[in-house]
This record gives sequence, structure tokens and C-alpha cells, in this order.
Amino acid sequence: MTLQEQKAVGGGTSSHWLAVRPRLILASAFMLFLELALIRWTGSNIVHLSYFTNFVLLGSFLGIGLGFLRVGRSTRQPYYSPVVLFGLVLVVLTFPVTVDRSSEDVLYWTSLGTTGPPAWLILPVIFCAAAVVLMGPAELVGRCFPELPRLEAYRYDLIGSLTGIAAFTALSFLSAPPVFWGLIAALAYGLLLVPRPRVPYLALVTLPSLAVVGLLLAETLTAGAIWSPYYKVTTRALEILGVPVTDISVNGIPHQQAAPAAARLQWEGQYGLPYERAVAAPQDVLIVGAGSGTDVAIALSKGARRVDAVEIDPKLRELGGSEHPDRPYDDPRVTTHVTDGRAFLERTDRRYDLILFALPDSLTLVSGASSLRLESYLFTPEAMRAAREHLKPGGAFSMYNYYRESWLVDRLAGTVQSAFGHKPCVDVVSVSGQQAVITAGATPAAQRCAGPWAGAAAGTPPPAGDDRPFLYLKDRTIPAIYLITLGLILLVSLLAVRMVAGPYRRMRPYADLFLLGVAFLLLETKSVTGFALLFGTTWVVNAIVFAGVLVAVLAAVEVTRRWRTPPLPAMYGVLFAGLVLAWLVPNAWLLSLPLPLRAVVAVTVAFLPIFAANVVFAKRFADSADATTSFGANLLGAMVGGCLEYLALVIGYQALLIVAALLYLGAFALLPRRALA
Repeated sequence: MTLQEQKAVGGGTSSHWLAVRPRLILASAFMLFLELALIRWTGSNIVHLSYFTNFVLLGSFLGIGLGFLRVGRSTRQPYYSPVVLFGLVLVVLTFPVTVDRSSEDVLYWTSLGTTGPPAWLILPVIFCAAAVVLMGPAELVGRCFPELPRLEAYRYDLIGSLTGIAAFTALSFLSAPPVFWGLIAALAYGLLLVPRPRVPYLALVTLPSLAVVGLLLAETLTAGAIWSPYYKVTTRALEILGVPVTDISVNGIPHQQAAPAAARLQWEGQYGLPYERAVAAPQDVLIVGAGSGTDVAIALSKGARRVDAVEIDPKLRELGGSEHPDRPYDDPRVTTHVTDGRAFLERTDRRYDLILFALPDSLTLVSGASSLRLESYLFTPEAMRAAREHLKPGGAFSMYNYYRESWLVDRLAGTVQSAFGHKPCVDVVSVSGQQAVITAGATPAAQRCAGPWAGAAAGTPPPAGDDRPFLYLKDRTIPAIYLITLGLILLVSLLAVRMVAGPYRRMRPYADLFLLGVAFLLLETKSVTGFALLFGTTWVVNAIVFAGVLVAVLAAVEVTRRWRTPPLPAMYGVLFAGLVLAWLVPNAWLLSLPLPLRAVVAVTVAFLPIFAANVVFAKRFADSADATTSFGANLLGAMVGGCLEYLALVIGYQALLIVAALLYLGAFALLPRRALA
């Protein structure tokens, strides 16, 4: 197909009022913004997605790949996208779901009932709808590619993606409700979708877009929700035994209660046990998971003279300041730190009489990492040793939560034992084994137990380390629920590609680009999880990492465009050298470095293979015969890479580098001879 034919089919400059370069940037920014917004919003209403965040991500990758593959096969504008988005929003708001967390196969605890449609019905609807919605903006992006030189088009695509991340990050910083996301989507549809003769533009674009805004506005006004960077937070005033309490739910799940310290100690004895088991008087206290302030209020009531309150969610901290009846955050003895608990332990030089992990159960996963929760790196032996190093002589560490399985208590107690070198105190508060307090002194003499802990029962899994921080996964396996889901996703994707793009042989010449996409997604996952460990699992770190990956990709494109780069075999050599370097540099050594030096080394180690991989892709993509098909094959590879992320449940995150290396080796083997020459 000639360039002129591609322009005619793809909708060239003559068919759109906006010039190709700003149109490409706008469409790319909208595509990534819409992807992030769907991941964030659907997870707040369909609670299954709080634990399977890459479910919508995989649907988005499928849709983006299909959008590129559809270019050249249809002359119609993707008017279907706003219509399907309206349908998706309507279904989610009409049939919200709370999750049933009673299965041992899923990576969390505490059983709750299920309301709304069953998972087997609602999750396929969400996946398919997300794919169709994202296919529209991707098709608009893809139609710009034939109008520009390959790498120039890719360059503007990356600039647009960075703009989309910046816009979504800014709205997260401002805690903007989803109605603003809907307004941006409506504006983007209006600017990008051009009215055509004999097309009911009002019915296909204007009305669906405005209806989405209206639905999201109604949700914002009726739910009374506060949108933090992590959750949809709702509150309600209760009275328990005559005591006023503020009940806090996140993403539809009861999460915390702001209750007076005296009442909480009377109702649930576990809150006072850390102070009874620690020998030293709690003068200096660190509370990780301070939340709405009840644990802080209890520490003050126990005589603490200084409390460092660490909470990752700024909105939960604000609610604690405004709603807690004891007003603990107004006390001059309290200093608040809005950050990740593990990151705080790695950075502070203070020592404490008591370090308390107070129910740090995040109820959500880190975006971009299939199974990493916000608190995953708190429950590893490495984290416990970091806590021990910040104890004063005679100080103690304690943690409590509601545990559904007795093996979880034994696993955590064993983790504490491995870090402190002696058995901790283990108090199982309820007969059902759901509430437990684990306390360990800096030395055995610094703790006073009600009775000796018998030790972990037979069959208790070993501690979950930093490389495999999956506390709630009992066996070293991929649970059946994930395997079935991923298998269905791949089957649906195969059928969708065949229906939209035609015969698979169309993509056969770009099998190496497909494998490059698979491997790159694994590299990105390794970067996200690695930086989460080194600098915290906060949304800010996450956004910076994703932006950094795109900057590294853009740098690779610019270098390839402007300078003569080594041939592909040499660049593959640089890529493999980068993977070896990333494998050899241990996270434990990086954590020991001062923060500025740690940042420099971590960026170098993480982004060298990403940069080299994208020079390889840029050189290969520039030489491809069909820009949209080759790019679509690469994006579909990224979707498969999202499925392979779950291998980390078995092999750990570090070993993903080996899988990526094998995939890159396969891509090198599939290089066409002319590319090698």
C-alpha cells in the first residue's frame, strides 16, 4: 500500500481539522489518560479489580493493539468508543460489586460477602468493554502513523503518553473526583472524532460523552466520596454502645473506624497488648499505618511523649485530623509522615521504644504490578530487620491485624523470629484465630509474654522475602483463579485479533517485535517493583517510574533518529549486558546506599536495559514495511507480557530478568536477515 493510499484509508490531514502532529499528541495523551482512569475508577466500584489491577490493563493493551491493527481495514471513524464507554460506566454504577475474600487462592484475607453480579459475569464484561473503549483512541493514534516518518510518529506518540501521565498525576494530586476524568474524555472525543455526512454524530459522540459526565457527576454528589490517590473513600457516622464513631470504607470495603482510644481499648483488647508485652515504657513510638488516628490516640493515652505517625494515604490522614473524636493529630507530641512505611524505616535515623505496624492492610495493589500490594514490603524479614535496627536498647516491635488463617499468624511470627533471632510473643485474641498480636523485644529480656509461643505449625510456609513479597500466598504456585482468568484472556484475545485484523499471517513478519513487547512489559514490571522497594510504594513513586520509563524510551528514539547507532547485533549485546548488570546488583546493597546515590545507581541499573531494548525496537520499527501492523504486534506482545507477570508468584521478581532475557534471545533469533545485515 502506498503512502497516499494509507492516508486515504487512515484518514489523512485532509479529513481532519487538526494537523497530524498535534492530533497525534492529543490522541496519544487521551489514550493513556483513559487507560489510567479506567484502571482507577473501575477498581473503586468493582472491588475484584482492586486485587486484579492489571485485568483492565490487559484489556487496554488488547484494545490498543487491535486499534492499530484496524488501521487500513476501515475508513470509518471509531464512533463506537464513546458509546461503549457510556455502557461501561452505566453497568459499573448500576451493578457495583464487593468482593468475597474467603478463598485461600486469592492474595488477601478477611471474608466479606458479595453483592452485585458474580465475578465470572462482571469481569469478562469489564475486560471486553475496556478493550473496545481503548481501541478507539488507539485507532486514532494509528491513523497518524502513516502520515509521518516511523520514528517521528513514535516520538510524538511518546510525548503524548507523557502528557497523559502528567495530566492524570495532576488530577490525582488534586484529589479530583471522576467527573473531571469524564470531562476530559468528553472534550477529547469532541476534538478527535470528526463529524461525517450521514453519521448521527450527536447520538454517537455528543450524547454518550455528556451522559458519562452526568453519571460520574451523580456518583460524586450522591456518594459523598473523597477520592484519594489510592481509593474512593466514603464515611458515615455511627454510634456504638453510645459512643460516636466514624466508619471509613474504601472502594466499598469497611476499612477503619475513628473511635475514642478508651472505647477502642475496652472493645478490643488487642490494641493495648503491644504496650503490655513491651518492657520499656513507650516514650518514643513509631506507628506505621496510622490512618484515621485511633492507634495514635492509644499511644498518647499510654504516655508516649513523641509519636511518629506514618500513613501512606493523605486523605485517610486528613480524615483522622477532622473526624477522630480524640483529635490525636492536633497533639504537639505527634509528627505526621505521609509516605510508605518501609521507605520511612529506610530513611529515618531515629530510634524508638516501640515500633507498631497497626493494621497496615491496604486493600489494593500497586498499579502496574500484578500482585504487589501497597504494604507487601512491610512483612518481609528485611523489613523486620530494618525495624529492629531502629529500636532503642530495650525497645520492642509489635504488629496486629485480623487474620483469617492460622498459618498467616505462624508465618508472620516466624518472619519476626528470623529477623530478631528469638521467639516473639504471640497473642491470639479471638478463639477463631482471626485477631492476633505479635510482639518481639530487641532482646528476649525486652519482652514479657503471657506464655511461650509453641512455634510455627507443620506446613507453615517460610517468610515472604523482598524478592517474593507475597505474604498471603501459601504455596509457591500460581493460584487456579489466576490461571483460568489468564487463559480466558488469551483465548478471547486470539479470537479478537483474528476478527479485527484478519489472518495471523499479516503479523508473522513481526514476530520479533511481538517478543520485544512481551519482554519489555516484564522489564517495566521489574522496574516498578524495584523502585517501590527502594523508594516506597506511593503513587508518586509509581507515577515517576512510569514517566521515567517513557522518558528512557523517548531518549532511545531520539538517539536513533539523530545519530548513527550501532547495528542491531551490537545493540542486542548492550541489552544483554544491561540485563546481566541488573541481575548482579542486589536490592539489599542498593538499600544500604545513601538516598541520592541509591537513586543514581538504581536509575542507571534499571533504565540501561530499557534504553537499549528501545533502541533495538526503534531501529527495527523504522525498517518495518507496515508501521501500524508492526506497532500493533508489539502492543499485543505487551499484553502477553502482562500475563507472564504472574510468573513472579513462583520465581520472584528478580527471575523475571531471566525470562525477559530468553524472550529477547528469541526476538534476536527471529530477526529478518536484512535487519541483521
